[in-house]
Amino acid sequence: MIFETAEKAYEPPARISGILLHPTSLPSPYGIGDLGDEAYHFIDFLEKAGQHLWQTLPVGPTGFGDSPYQSFSAFAGQPLLISPKHLKELGLLTEKDLVNCPCNDADKVNYGDVILWKTEILHKSYTNYCCTADKMLLEEYDSFYKSNRFWLDDYALFMACKEVHNGQCWLEWEEDYRFPSKSFFKNLETTLEKEIGYHRFVQFIFFKEWYALKEYANKKEIKIIGDIPIFVSLDSADVWSNQQLFQLDSKGFPTEVAGVPPDYFSETGQLWGNPLYKWESHKKTGFQWWISRVQNQLGLFDYLRIDHFRGFEAYWAVPYGEETAINGKWKTGPKEDFFLAIEKVLGKDLPIIAEDLGVITPEVERLRDRFRFPGMKVLQFAFESETESSFLPHQFTTTNCICYTGTHDNNTTKGWYETANELSRDKVRRYMNTDGNSVHFDFIRTCLGTIAAYAIFPLQDVLGIGEAGRMNCPGVATDNWTWRYRKELLTDELAKKLLELTHLYGRY
Repeated sequence: MIFETAEKAYEPPARISGILLHPTSLPSPYGIGDLGDEAYHFIDFLEKAGQHLWQTLPVGPTGFGDSPYQSFSAFAGQPLLISPKHLKELGLLTEKDLVNCPCNDADKVNYGDVILWKTEILHKSYTNYCCTADKMLLEEYDSFYKSNRFWLDDYALFMACKEVHNGQCWLEWEEDYRFPSKSFFKNLETTLEKEIGYHRFVQFIFFKEWYALKEYANKKEIKIIGDIPIFVSLDSADVWSNQQLFQLDSKGFPTEVAGVPPDYFSETGQLWGNPLYKWESHKKTGFQWWISRVQNQLGLFDYLRIDHFRGFEAYWAVPYGEETAINGKWKTGPKEDFFLAIEKVLGKDLPIIAEDLGVITPEVERLRDRFRFPGMKVLQFAFESETESSFLPHQFTTTNCICYTGTHDNNTTKGWYETANELSRDKVRRYMNTDGNSVHFDFIRTCLGTIAAYAIFPLQDVLGIGEAGRMNCPGVATDNWTWRYRKELLTDELAKKLLELTHLYGRY
């Protein structure tokens, strides 16, 4: 592990770097990036470019708005990432099944078309799987199911119930479905057996593909950083099947919801709407649900970036029904007890990265530093004003952090520079001694040159793409998460250029 605990003598981690890219942004002939050939080609590019980290966004199944941060499950994988070509190789689809894919935009994901088409071929795959004579595939499924049924049963039943209700949020279901008794629960498992089997099968295929991809990356000394939101979606199997762990009223509606106060991204704050945890109930169980969640995600990833880390120290609680996040209040989180409980089960070398952006207090910093979790430094933030900033490289006080050019919530570096005011652009030019004509690589070079042990930059910055490549605009509900790159952009020349910079700054 590269993360040290407070009890051990601190040793600076190795200097490494990598690229932030969500798998949906990979090239693919099927309308959305998947875990097929191009994911392996991207790993090959990372190796040629001397990069040792691949950071993704959350990879769970998404609902309305297609946000990776609003998933139907904190444990399940995204069915849209399954490779159609792999399904054909498994004998579960034919070439004929794939020729009529309506999703042909190489630059953007059209989720409406993709969801309809992929759902259709996944159902075909499941029908064929139910008739397969491939004993090895059947044995693999049995092994997967036994290891994951602790979450998979609830998830598959939840998704089957959503289909019965035409995709409605579980709060709109009849009372028997919202609060199923043991007898009704068993009845559902019988009446929805086929639908439940389908969702179990889809998860089996996703995990099978992901594990193979991760093994390939690890053999090339590339580690994958996953991203888990601290909060889960209200419309999720997690809330539906564990209502006692969340702040809900007698009808299942939240009493308060998550968000953040006004900040860099929004003058009215961000109203996420996620239900808040009933932390006292979690503590009584020894935080078992969370331990299972972290354990599950560490099977998928080598390191975990916890989005909104500060929520473990204190979280912004907004009364349910508010239109903005302005009228929220800070409330106390589980603090050290939470991580001590996880350490007790998973060990003291927790490979966790703390997303510590936004309103950060000394108490949050102490919690982060007690467990030696790396925090985040975002270079774009350093040039938002003329004043000094903790995000400026000469202000870094520890190597145990990650320097980013920008994140998925920022504009691309080129897009940011082109829309920044002249004072910010002038500060960039003077600080980086540049004319700004290749500002994306100026930022990458500066990022690599910091004392931060880890340097990460979105692929959009490596490619020098402007605002059109922005992945997400916080507070805007539509047209997010759609960007894709074209395969021909990852050239050997680009890999060589990045490799040379990585060598220059001792990160290889």
